[in-house]
Amino acid sequence: MDAEEFWGRKAEEDGVEILVLRHPPVNALSQGVLEGLERELSRLESTPSVRCVVLTGDGAYFSAGADLKEMATIDPAHALPVVQRTHQILDRLAGLAVPTVAAVNGLAVGGGLELALACDLRIAGESAKFGAPEVQYGLMPAYGGTQRLPRIVGRAKAAELIFTGAMIPATEALRIGLVNKTVAAGQELRASRDWAHTIGQRAPRAVRAAKRALREGIERPLSEGLRRESELFASEVAPSRDLAEGIRAFSEHRPPKFTGE
Repeated sequence: MDAEEFWGRKAEEDGVEILVLRHPPVNALSQGVLEGLERELSRLESTPSVRCVVLTGDGAYFSAGADLKEMATIDPAHALPVVQRTHQILDRLAGLAVPTVAAVNGLAVGGGLELALACDLRIAGESAKFGAPEVQYGLMPAYGGTQRLPRIVGRAKAAELIFTGAMIPATEALRIGLVNKTVAAGQELRASRDWAHTIGQRAPRAVRAAKRALREGIERPLSEGLRRESELFASEVAPSRDLAEGIRAFSEHRPPKFTGE
């Protein structure tokens, strides 16, 4: 398959884009899949009308992780550039200007978990399972899992999941904050689309500025984060036409019509 064929896409109203990983039988993250994702990210970055992206897997799996057969063929001398390349791609996903929602169906394990972690929000079907089983195969999480997982669930819980390779159900993932919400199995894409459309109806410049403030401030001391927040408000939100429209709509008791300007 060509790299582009691994990803289905659908544009919906409110600037919502749906990306569907299609690499049967388990949606493994082969190099072709990752190259296809990179092309999709380039397309999304150059499409100003996009306001929110939903990412999901086709079939019974979100993603079962790296393609182990392909990984077994990698010369150890080339391991570093391969991993760094994947970091670059998932960093681009995490760094998209617009919010991203992972609709997790079935299994999200290993690299599949790391793919979901690179999204801003995660909604899981009740039958979904999560895990970082790499140590069971002589591997370690190397697509960002050792860094993103503790930032979401805390260091101790991340260490437990990574060191034991244990699988957890969606209910436990919700309890520890790994996912934002669980829904009936099969409804995760619908619920994620609902959130995406809600986000898409909000003021685009304000949403993008808020995402930047969250992303750029979380690793900084509070004082620096507050400074960055104020800078983004002053430069991106305060001068926007959407702010004036939001205030006017509130005063006139009507829904706002945001244009992203």
